[in-house]
Amino acid sequence: MPFDFRTINSGDTAWVLSSAALVLLMTPGLAFFYGGMVRVENVLSMIMQNFFCIGIVSVLWVLVTYSLAFGGANGLIGGFDQVGLAHLDRQVAGYTGPAAQTIPPVVFVCFQLMFAVITPALITGASADRFRFSAFVMFISLWSVLVYGPVAHWVFSPTGWLYKHGAEDFAGGTVVHANAGAAAIAISIVLGRRRGWPTGDFRPHNVPFVLLGAGLLWFGWFGFNAGSALSAGRLAGNAFINTNTAAACALLGWIIVERIRDGMASTLGAASGAVAGLVAITPAAGYVTPMGSIVIGFLAGGACALATAIKGKVGIDDALDVGAVHLVGGALGALLIGLLGCSDVGGRDGLFYGGDAGLLREQAVAVVAVVAYSFVASLLIAGAVRLVHRLRVTPDEEVEGLDTTQHGEVAYRLW
Repeated sequence: MPFDFRTINSGDTAWVLSSAALVLLMTPGLAFFYGGMVRVENVLSMIMQNFFCIGIVSVLWVLVTYSLAFGGANGLIGGFDQVGLAHLDRQVAGYTGPAAQTIPPVVFVCFQLMFAVITPALITGASADRFRFSAFVMFISLWSVLVYGPVAHWVFSPTGWLYKHGAEDFAGGTVVHANAGAAAIAISIVLGRRRGWPTGDFRPHNVPFVLLGAGLLWFGWFGFNAGSALSAGRLAGNAFINTNTAAACALLGWIIVERIRDGMASTLGAASGAVAGLVAITPAAGYVTPMGSIVIGFLAGGACALATAIKGKVGIDDALDVGAVHLVGGALGALLIGLLGCSDVGGRDGLFYGGDAGLLREQAVAVVAVVAYSFVASLLIAGAVRLVHRLRVTPDEEVEGLDTTQHGEVAYRLW
């Protein structure tokens, strides 16, 4: 259907473009967040992997991934009719009637690109300290097309099968966080444990970097969630206040758990808790009340803090707890919509607001479908890459660090 450019709202357009810029800032923020957590020998490697995602995903998005995510009317895949960003004079597929957009299609392309960029970047925290850069390039390139594209279509596109079934995901709890978290667990299994884990010294080398990264993520997340309203109005305001409230509550929830469990509250825990709250509120930001965001935030902070202990019990070396924060937080937030959803804000009523169990059921189906597909597909992609290229650095390279062995650089010179 041709897009009616007479319906463009300049305020909505300005807000979504500004939000896209905010979301892009999240990936450098993530680079500092993760970079501060790793050993000093690997900080540049971690930052480089995140910046590389900006480069490769931006190009692939224009070439093919946007078309797979938002082109066509097939429930499983978008198709190839908008390869190379062709036909941007059309309305985005499925956005008709009350859902018709008031922003130019190319602005929607820009905004959704930034989600596609940060999602594979999240995976890098799980594979820290041991992923050969050339193999990482191959894995992430394939993953962004073969996993992110279809999943975004299922959930975000009005023509996707999960969207049609009634699943709600305001800004990416399943598409971004549960998706990346499942992939993170898969790549951790394929790569194996870091040398010396879990008894070695893997303390963060620069906690101020972690706090800086968390602050940039928190700032950019307002674009992530409030921008997903695709308009500058009441819904964006609700998403904004819910985002901040949940992050604040999760920060408190995480450090309360730390205080009870460890006897003290850490700055690393405060940063991680804030991110956990941001993750959990992402799918629900436009569907719950501020009181609902308080519940989601506290539950996410506590649950994600407790989930960090799971990897040690099961022997999966998810280095920076991507699964504990993004898989657990994203899935939890998506499921809680089925309980706390409020139609006065947006979407359908959850069980606590007079709705039936249908919404909770659809949320569970979406979480299971996305996690299962991402996990299996990630295993297969990693296996395919391993057939043609070594995935992991050598033991000597791992001891020396990836900064020098993969990039020929060091982060700090003290002489």
